[in-house]
Amino acid sequence: MKIFPAIDIKDKKCVRLVKGDFDNKTEYEMSPVEQAGRYKDNGFKNLHIVDLDGALTGETVNLDIIQDIVGKFNLKVEVGGGIRNFYSIQKYIDAGVEKVILGSAAIKDKNFLKEACEKFPNRIALGLDAKEGYLSVSGWKENSNKLTLDYLKEVNDFGASRLIYTDINKDGMKQSPNFDETMKVAEISNCPVIISGGVSSINDIKKAKNLKNIEGIIVGKAIYDGDIKLEDLAMEMN
Repeated sequence: MKIFPAIDIKDKKCVRLVKGDFDNKTEYEMSPVEQAGRYKDNGFKNLHIVDLDGALTGETVNLDIIQDIVGKFNLKVEVGGGIRNFYSIQKYIDAGVEKVILGSAAIKDKNFLKEACEKFPNRIALGLDAKEGYLSVSGWKENSNKLTLDYLKEVNDFGASRLIYTDINKDGMKQSPNFDETMKVAEISNCPVIISGGVSSINDIKKAKNLKNIEGIIVGKAIYDGDIKLEDLAMEMN
């Protein structure tokens, strides 16, 4: 199973939000590039990056930092945050990113997702962020009134190569992921699923390993706060 340590970038710094709230954020001393180097030194091969400035503006604000990380460490990076057009996708792919995550733009416009999957085969990941079964968009500020499972059934054949499912109520809370809802998504998804939001301990990783159609898991705040040691986490990688 793939383990994706997370780096959220805001104002050129590593930050963590609680439930996606920009007013409830912790800034960390290490720069995103230093943090990525730390992950590389501990043997990690995959990395989950969110450009929070991008999520707010719809621009590839931190492209230079992400390019730097990919170039220096040869990590398989998936990146998300405000990616709303083909031009942005192309810029990230040119920068060497493995997967580009489409979230709000894909939910608001299914054709954009479909065309992106056709134009960039095997490079598009679909990011579904849910609260009480409904998808949220625009940096989690809006509820889309779409049920997660209904939307997934509509786009399941479009060709996304990965699905990242986040329970917003769990994110940054370190109370374990919402495994039940994630499994409902994984059962019907045509592509492998990444678990996101709420990872609190190595036990969450062990549990995720035994689930069907789960490709990996994202770990964020629990690393930064020292609840999970990187060396212990690295031992759980296949």
